[in-house]
Amino acid sequence: MPDAWVSVSLTSLALLAGLVLLAASVNMFGLSKRWDPSLKHCFVTGGSSGAGLALAKLLAQNGAHVSIVARDQAKLNKALEELEAARQNPQQVFRAYSFSVNTEAGSAAAIEAASEPFDGRCPDAFFLCAGASRPGFFVEQTEESLRTGMEQTYYAQAFTALAASKTMVQQGVKGKIVFCSSILGYFSMVGYSTYSPGKFAIRGLAETLQSEFMLYGIDVHVAFPGTIYSPGYEEENRVKPKVTLKIEETDEGATPEVVAKIILDGVRSGKFHITVDFIGNVFRSSTAGSTERNSYALDWVHGLIGYIALPIWRNSVDSTVLKHREEHEAYLRERGLRS
Repeated sequence: MPDAWVSVSLTSLALLAGLVLLAASVNMFGLSKRWDPSLKHCFVTGGSSGAGLALAKLLAQNGAHVSIVARDQAKLNKALEELEAARQNPQQVFRAYSFSVNTEAGSAAAIEAASEPFDGRCPDAFFLCAGASRPGFFVEQTEESLRTGMEQTYYAQAFTALAASKTMVQQGVKGKIVFCSSILGYFSMVGYSTYSPGKFAIRGLAETLQSEFMLYGIDVHVAFPGTIYSPGYEEENRVKPKVTLKIEETDEGATPEVVAKIILDGVRSGKFHITVDFIGNVFRSSTAGSTERNSYALDWVHGLIGYIALPIWRNSVDSTVLKHREEHEAYLRERGLRS
């Protein structure tokens, strides 16, 4: 091997190592510029309860103008009162809008309404928290329930992103679009056949837009929270299969407030994939593909842990499922799904 080639190779490696260390130092010491939501107009779907409402209040506490969107006007009115309690200065504008955002037309109408108090200028940041989960076995589903599942998990965010991006590009607004997927957008298991596909799709959409929207100066982020102790979680547990409840019985969830803080911190620091706990980081690092890393060093450690631990964890999940086989057979016969 020629000495000159070796010299160039070593120089290249040294340069690469230096860039990695620089990136790590920026991440470690917070040298990168943090996004400030103060007096930015933030649009939050699913903003009447759960993580959406918690995010809306946190944005209000950070001095942002906040528009919340949901279907239930009574819940929106109550949420608006909570935003007023979080007000930091008299300049802030808080509004609540009742729209269905699982169509482009509904999303566009909501954005147009929210833009009116700002002389038609669209919001600076879109936090897409709309969605719902109704767990069940796949063999119990219908064409209608599968379509509903995609509407509640994917289209409720995709169509808002579509309407938002068209308006932002048209007006030249260089802002942010923040999706809310789920840790079940990294993996899935029994019970989530109508939920996980949409959450996986959100990741795919975010990955695409993170690349495309560099053309417009629009930042894209996607959050992957685990269990959130919210009214929606209580509702889904009423219909969740027993085997799914069994698998999840040791889960450590988080309150909407904790999740909202981690998501906003991730957005402010410029993270693309935002995970809220240790296990989320393990799944993120183990399935990163070509996605940009949050920390080269820590992601390597999390990925190594996942390489060793996740197959063991998956084996325990599969064992739990198989232990419920007889109980499930009885369940199927009771519902006429097994002869």
